Amino acid sequence: MTKFQGKYRIESARAKWWDYKNEGHYFITICTKDRAYLFGDIKDGEMILNEFGKIVSDCWFDLPNHYNNIFLGAFQIMPNHIHCIIGVDNSKLNDTVETGLKPVCTDENPEIKIHGVFEFIRALKSFSSRKINEKRNVKGVTNWQERFHDHIIRNEAEYNRIRDYIINNPKKWNDDCFFDK
Repeated sequence: MTKFQGKYRIESARAKWWDYKNEGHYFITICTKDRAYLFGDIKDGEMILNEFGKIVSDCWFDLPNHYNNIFLGAFQIMPNHIHCIIGVDNSKLNDTVETGLKPVCTDENPEIKIHGVFEFIRALKSFSSRKINEKRNVKGVTNWQERFHDHIIRNEAEYNRIRDYIINNPKKWNDDCFFDK
C-alpha cells in the first residue's frame, strides 16, 4: 500500500500496460456503496427492478446518447451490484452525439474526444446517482462504491462465457459472492 494525501490506499488493480480507451470489450462489475440492496430483489431466478434499478437501467441504455464510441454488451442489474460488458469502438470518433449532460473530455487533444471505460463508468455512476438522489430528495449521497472491477476480454470464447455468466446471474443469486441475506 502507498500513501496518497497522507492516507494509505490500495493500489489500482488496473492493467498498467493497457490504455482503457483502446478498442475492445471489458467485463465490469460495480457494487453499491456498502453493498446495500438498492436496485430490487431476485424472485424465482429473475431480477425484479425497483424504481432505483429502473433508473440505473435507463442510464445504462442512455450512454450511447452521450458517447459515440461506446458499445453496450450484456448487462444485468442485481440487488447490490451490476455486471456489464462495455465495448470501446473508436471507429465512430468523428460522429457527433453529445446531447444533454456533457461527458468530460479525457483526452489531451480537445478536437477529438476519446472516451474510455473510466469515463463511461463515471458517467453511469454519476448520472444514476443524481437521479436516485432526486427521488430520495437528497443531495450528494454516494450510491456506488468508489472503485469497480474490470477484466479485459481477450477473445470470442471468453466474451461468450462472460456474457452467459451475466445473463444467468439472477438464477444463481444464492451462490453469488455478493449475496448476504
